[in-house]
Amino acid sequence: MRWLRGHGLMTAAVLALSLGIAATTALAAGQAPKTPDLSGYWLGSFFVGLQNIETAKGVIVDPPDLKIPYRPEVRAQATEIRTNRMYEEPELHCFMSGVPHQMYVQFGFQIVQNPGLVVMAWEFMNAFRMIPTDGRPHIPASIKLFQGDSVGRWEGGTLVVDTTNQNNRTWLDTAGNIHSDAIHVVERFTLADANTIRYEATIEDPNAYTGPWKVVETFRRIAAQDYEQYEFACLEGNRDPQHYPEQAGGKAKAQPQPEK
Repeated sequence: MRWLRGHGLMTAAVLALSLGIAATTALAAGQAPKTPDLSGYWLGSFFVGLQNIETAKGVIVDPPDLKIPYRPEVRAQATEIRTNRMYEEPELHCFMSGVPHQMYVQFGFQIVQNPGLVVMAWEFMNAFRMIPTDGRPHIPASIKLFQGDSVGRWEGGTLVVDTTNQNNRTWLDTAGNIHSDAIHVVERFTLADANTIRYEATIEDPNAYTGPWKVVETFRRIAAQDYEQYEFACLEGNRDPQHYPEQAGGKAKAQPQPEK
């Protein structure tokens, strides 16, 4: 069953990466091929996953005010989370980052491309995305996944990835910006030159936002010949004492001690 790839087909991802199914296609001088090969190791410019996406410079490019177009009640919810419940930050609990957050987490990631399938694997959280480009439809809407269901297609030299079926347990960053399980993301990966991918994602969610909005990123090829991605460990029961409330063993909202 195809939907299982979002849950446990790590073996398939590792196999695709270890066998190197697709050899890197060299770019002709000054000219990209019709279907460029994005294979290689890449590093982003902004690392928005460690910032507030609304205040990170140059990331949100639309709407004109460069703010997430929240519905009022959802912005209030995001503000309340940021004020009182930062201990719920999903990655602190070893959850996957979701889309588009996965595309701007810290550390590098690898793309392996072959006919019909693009695999992306990150050092952070040992996360991966498997993106078929063979024309298959999305999985049933009733199935919700941390990374969602991504299907891709090529429009000339641009890889277009349509992601649906995400759950509502991920954030857009580590600052409490949220979405619902109705989120729909369309990403565009364009090889600007041999060492640069231009990335943009258009985000829609009628349950959370009043309209679509767009983020951009630039990925640079990691040229070091000895570069490799390391194993990443996220431990269950990971705690954030700075944000956990006092009654849960943290420091937040500590109550004054009675005078002795």
